[in-house]
Amino acid sequence: MTIVRPKPLLHLTQSQKRILTGYLFFMPFILGVLIWDVLPSGTALWLTFHEWNLISPAKFIGFKNILNLFKDPLLIKSLKVTATYTLFSVPLQLVISLALAMLLNIKIKGLSIFRTIYYLPSIVPAVANALLWAWILNSEFGLLNVGFHAVGLPKIAWLQDPEWTLPALILMSLWGLGNSMIIFLAGLQGVPDVLYEAAMIDGAGRWAQLWNVTLPMLSPVIFFNLITGFINTFQSFTAGYLITQGGPQNATLFLALYQYRVGFQNLKMGYAAALAWVMALITLICTMALFRYFGSKVYYEDGG
Repeated sequence: MTIVRPKPLLHLTQSQKRILTGYLFFMPFILGVLIWDVLPSGTALWLTFHEWNLISPAKFIGFKNILNLFKDPLLIKSLKVTATYTLFSVPLQLVISLALAMLLNIKIKGLSIFRTIYYLPSIVPAVANALLWAWILNSEFGLLNVGFHAVGLPKIAWLQDPEWTLPALILMSLWGLGNSMIIFLAGLQGVPDVLYEAAMIDGAGRWAQLWNVTLPMLSPVIFFNLITGFINTFQSFTAGYLITQGGPQNATLFLALYQYRVGFQNLKMGYAAALAWVMALITLICTMALFRYFGSKVYYEDGG
């Protein structure tokens, strides 16, 4: 009796099978980019030329939303607030997280406990962080003002005075330095000891070793934390929304928060989409500028 085997639908060579297998494994990433990046971006671009209130059908209005961007005083205000917050917060985060990483790189007893303690705040949920800092910054019984009162200093209306509200949120941003600190710590442990030994033989002190060995060898890590810190900080939203609601007097009206107000409170989704593209373009341009200016100053061991 002869057994007839069905012919395969596709006659693939071994090389073609490997390529097909590679595409199948790569497909989840491609679908993720299409669904979560390309599709929302395309929808936002389409909405930029329409007027839509989430209820009635969208109406095409041409370049009206784009023209309104140039005469919107709250957009200018939100850009100033976001830029100020970013320019102060990111450098402080870099300096303090690097200093903590250098301290945690010293071999002392119980080092793992200290590393855990300094890293824990970065894994606390953003909402819990906001509630915690709303209590710390309370003008009457907050922890900061209680400490000021104990040493004879006057109380500060952190969340009521427009001059102090943004600095208070900048201070709050230094709470979750754990991620950048761990990255700096990994970079420090990757610096060869032979470089420090050679510097010591040449008579270099601690500061000379820092400037001539540690920082150059850490420049890729510093650059990475700079880029990611800038992008994350420029998109700040949670603190301004939960603690100050953008006030007082729009002193903490971040661009992302203003975009939320326009879209989900004022129901102007078309204009909110235009604001989203403003944020995306500014982030892209500034990131490219950082790459152009600082990218060539980064030192790589392979000579790149």
